[in-house]
Amino acid sequence: MVGKGSGSFKPLKGQQGVARSFGHAYRGLVYAVRTQRNMRFHVVASATVLVLSLLVGVTKLELAVLVLVMVAVFIAEMFNTAMEFAVDLVTREYHPLAKLAKDVSAGAVLVTSVGALAVGYLILADDLGPFSLETLQSARRWPGHLTLVALLLVAVAVVLVKALTRAPNPFIGGMPSGHAAVAFAAWVAASFIAAEGGRFAGLTSLIALLLALLVCQSRIEAGIHTVYQVAAGAALGTLLAVAVFQLL
Repeated sequence: MVGKGSGSFKPLKGQQGVARSFGHAYRGLVYAVRTQRNMRFHVVASATVLVLSLLVGVTKLELAVLVLVMVAVFIAEMFNTAMEFAVDLVTREYHPLAKLAKDVSAGAVLVTSVGALAVGYLILADDLGPFSLETLQSARRWPGHLTLVALLLVAVAVVLVKALTRAPNPFIGGMPSGHAAVAFAAWVAASFIAAEGGRFAGLTSLIALLLALLVCQSRIEAGIHTVYQVAAGAALGTLLAVAVFQLL
């Protein structure tokens, strides 16, 4: 504890603020994706499942279940990584209990992954097969589903790129700008959905674009991102969202 009259005060645990705590959590997520091969595999597999769920036209409840089991796999893998770090911190020498702790932790990941695989199979198995034009058209009748998948894919892509580029602080700054990516993906989604309705499509698209540009401008003015990082994020969000709405 810091004594009275000290020139500095170190915040106790729980007193650092929500924003800083969220920043630490985000950096932990990016570090896990960057350094753990299994975590990267789970991210790619989850993105694939999201695309498949779009193609087969799952219900909102089924999509919610898929998202929950994917999150459970991420949590299990990150706890496994944390357990390995904690054991290595205590001892670098071989010990039966240390090995058992790592094995049990890895077993938890295995159980969660198998459970997620079973849930995915039960939801998607009956609908998987030759994808017809009718299947794609039925997916297009759910613009909310398309938008959700597009935004989730953009978020996953941003985390992967930031992990690969080794951004020093992935939550603040880094390549690309996540805010710009999501903002421009939302602009594309709003434009496609408005075009389906027909009325005021141009105005809706213009307003969404202006809002996306304001997001980008705020990131540059605040000194959080460079113009290049914002442009890269905007391009990433736009391309992925267009791919979801136009190609699927």
